[in-house]
Amino acid sequence: MKSLVVAAVALSTAFCACAQGSVSVQGLIDEYAGSMRYAGDLGRTKVLGSGGMTTSFFGFAGTEDLGGGLKAYFALNSFFRADTGKSGRFDGDPYFARDANVGIAGAYGSLQLGRAAAPNFIPTVLVNPFGNSFAFSPLVLHANVNTARWLYRTSPSDTGWSNQLIYSTPSFGGLRVNLHYQFGEQSSDTGYKGKNNTGISATYVSGPLTVAGFYERDQISNPVNPGVITATVDGAVVPTTRKDWMLGGAYDFGLLKAYASYGRSKAEATGYRGTTSSLGASVPVGSTAGQVLAAVARTKIAGSYDGTRTTLSLAYDHYLSKRTDVYAVLMRDRATAMAGGNSLGVGIRHRF
Repeated sequence: MKSLVVAAVALSTAFCACAQGSVSVQGLIDEYAGSMRYAGDLGRTKVLGSGGMTTSFFGFAGTEDLGGGLKAYFALNSFFRADTGKSGRFDGDPYFARDANVGIAGAYGSLQLGRAAAPNFIPTVLVNPFGNSFAFSPLVLHANVNTARWLYRTSPSDTGWSNQLIYSTPSFGGLRVNLHYQFGEQSSDTGYKGKNNTGISATYVSGPLTVAGFYERDQISNPVNPGVITATVDGAVVPTTRKDWMLGGAYDFGLLKAYASYGRSKAEATGYRGTTSSLGASVPVGSTAGQVLAAVARTKIAGSYDGTRTTLSLAYDHYLSKRTDVYAVLMRDRATAMAGGNSLGVGIRHRF
């Protein structure tokens, strides 16, 4: 009986804590069936995959009013593979790889600690019509996904950083700037003491215009336990620094929304250089029925390996409701001295 009383008190306390603040459960499930072949793949793969247009996730977020214009907030969000029920985007991905952070916000901006988006992520999402699609967005594929050999992946350090401190300014007429610092947590006996990641990202949204960009200096890998990014030079493995930047924008003309971006990447130890440009558009169909999406990205690399990769995607996204949509995508992917590939995917996405 005593244990039941203790349990009841604990449960009522938990409900009171939630009532005093604001805690929400949130998430998204996206699954697609497709026939996939990226540039460089040995053959075609028929898949029932998770995260065609958006990586599936679930989690919790909350805020608490501290008074005096201050509030505390937190986010715990976990990626998962809806096709198999496994956690993470891949085996070994941290459980709360999407978000695991806490922060304080007020009139002078916000300070956030924990795992959260890297500088490259939000700007990349905002300046291409496929958003954060890791299966079909040409810009995301070129920046963040290991296809067509790792050489064509221009951002070496994932879309999320662990052990991160972020200061975000208040919005100044639609402009917000974020300063990112990731602690490398490398001890002096490794010989890599002082290695870390730093970056800055900025977004400007005013009416139909969106402008976004980022700069990163990457020395630490993600999302697994931080390790130093290395390269092989004259047969020796040495630490290296990658520097990446991008600037892009979008403008909504009403009849269509146009997107464009340009960015560069450089590895200091190897002399690797990559430049990526992208164009895209979304065209609404009816007032609320759906939209046609089209995008192309082209990456040129130079250094130990010279080549060009071009990816083109065309899709139709149809809204069944505010929370549910269905989509179909065609994609063509080509790269220098590699077998090219065409892909087709159809899927459903539901938000909760």
